[in-house]
Amino acid sequence: MQTDDIKSRIRGRLEFLYGADNAPEVYESVMRLVARYGGQGQDNEPRERWDERDVVLISYGDSVLDEGLSPLSALEKFLSLDVGGLVSFVHLLPFYPYSSDDGFAVIDFRRVNPELGDWEDIERLSCRYRMVFDAVINHVSRESVYMKGYAAGEEEYADFFIALPPDTDTRCVLRTRNLPLLHDYPTHEGTKWLWTTFSRDQIDLNYANPKVLLEVLDVLLTYSRRGASMIRLDAIPYLWKRLGTSCAHLDETHAVIKLIRDVYDMVSPPVLLLTETNVPHDENMSYFGDRGDEAQVIYNFALPPLILHALVTGDGSALSKWAKCVSNAGERATYLNITATHDGIGMRPTEGILDEGARRRLCELAVAHGGAVTGRRNADGSVSPYELNLNYFDAVNDPRSDEPREIQVARFMCSQAITLSFIGIPGIYIHSLVGSRNDTEGARESGMARRINRARLRLGELRDEIGDRASLRALVFREYKRMLQVRRREKAFHPNADQTVLDMGREIFAAKRTCRESGDAIVALHNLTRHEVSADVSGFFSGGPVQDLLGGRGDFSGRLMPYQVSWLTAL
Repeated sequence: MQTDDIKSRIRGRLEFLYGADNAPEVYESVMRLVARYGGQGQDNEPRERWDERDVVLISYGDSVLDEGLSPLSALEKFLSLDVGGLVSFVHLLPFYPYSSDDGFAVIDFRRVNPELGDWEDIERLSCRYRMVFDAVINHVSRESVYMKGYAAGEEEYADFFIALPPDTDTRCVLRTRNLPLLHDYPTHEGTKWLWTTFSRDQIDLNYANPKVLLEVLDVLLTYSRRGASMIRLDAIPYLWKRLGTSCAHLDETHAVIKLIRDVYDMVSPPVLLLTETNVPHDENMSYFGDRGDEAQVIYNFALPPLILHALVTGDGSALSKWAKCVSNAGERATYLNITATHDGIGMRPTEGILDEGARRRLCELAVAHGGAVTGRRNADGSVSPYELNLNYFDAVNDPRSDEPREIQVARFMCSQAITLSFIGIPGIYIHSLVGSRNDTEGARESGMARRINRARLRLGELRDEIGDRASLRALVFREYKRMLQVRRREKAFHPNADQTVLDMGREIFAAKRTCRESGDAIVALHNLTRHEVSADVSGFFSGGPVQDLLGGRGDFSGRLMPYQVSWLTAL
């Protein structure tokens, strides 16, 4: 990628954002940043960004605790002792000092929360794993230096936030919360009503002020210097505001993301951008940009609710229909496939895919299984379901059920296997990896519905349970490790290998993955039901024997036991 081409793109994006008169000065500031961080504009775009061995583990910095160790060191110990090289990326959820929302109201972007550890802990992790840092750049804590400076009238922070009259008509603005959009804050000029997409403690930054953009670029380049291999852009659809619009997915927002991509291409081309866009599928896809010039990785946020719907109904028709529309994104872009994250199971991605009756039944199921439903307020004042708040194991398994544990584990692992074989990179939340269940006590004590899937685990107790071969954690963790060991050997599971969704009836979700270079192919079958089903795969192979990579070396029998997963290849 030629340096002059990148510089030209940066100029064009700045002119679009700030106008022809202001763009030259902003451009010079951007170039000074690039020079400070060692940007030479090298033509060193990586040949291979990812392969079949790549898996992202998602964890809070304090998801694992151990006496005498910082939480980050405890996590590193767990990874070293029990996970090893079965994952290649570690996504640390915000590890910065914060004031609320479990890390997503950041006080200081450049520091590690001392309660978690320090930069040396991060560096040790980055020596073994490719690190994913959260960039929570839509908003900051009201305790941040930015807000304190703004309130005090410091010139450096003037216009860092969006102040509006309290009676401003904001009904067009897309909301994900049932909270006011504007909140009041005392400042040196009296009370100011500032834009807050998420909460009073999360005040949105004003990117129409180029100083904000330059400060955020500096933060992001600091992250790559500190060892980040991937940057997750949190809540990115809401970055730019323009009254009279939804203030979501605006062209200016896409231009900022592309500008970030341009700057990394000059300073550190291997750094990947991941956009957090829990929105309907077509809107989500737009974050790949034009010819891969925006994010290289986007979440497949439709997977979690559609897999859940398929398993609780025994009908994969909706999942299969949607999956047929998920195409290969090209060599420079791919998907991150998850079932669970630190947040809930998003319902917006099901809009236009599941009918209202099916969506309502998923909400009822979440409550029946011990969870909750978070709503979002629409422009007309009505409330629509935004996400289901519960642990994914308990989403697919009723906690009150007396089903045999083996059936529950098989059903859960079927859900996880779909993400392991789907086109893209698998993302595994730490509580899915170790078979956690609803933390209802944590949710109740905190008053936060999302805490139901954010328990902190004691390392000694966790390892004891994993070591007990009959425990739920051991059954899940052992099967996860087995699948990951098989997956990483197969070229057909390269993130950019082609995917064809097969029609094998509503009870089976089936997809064929094919590596273009080698021709290696795997047919992945998932029985979505509690009964045995037949699976005729003769039309997908040339007539020779077929081996199930997950079932030993014998020929495939043509039958799938309840919730069985088979990865089939020609012998």
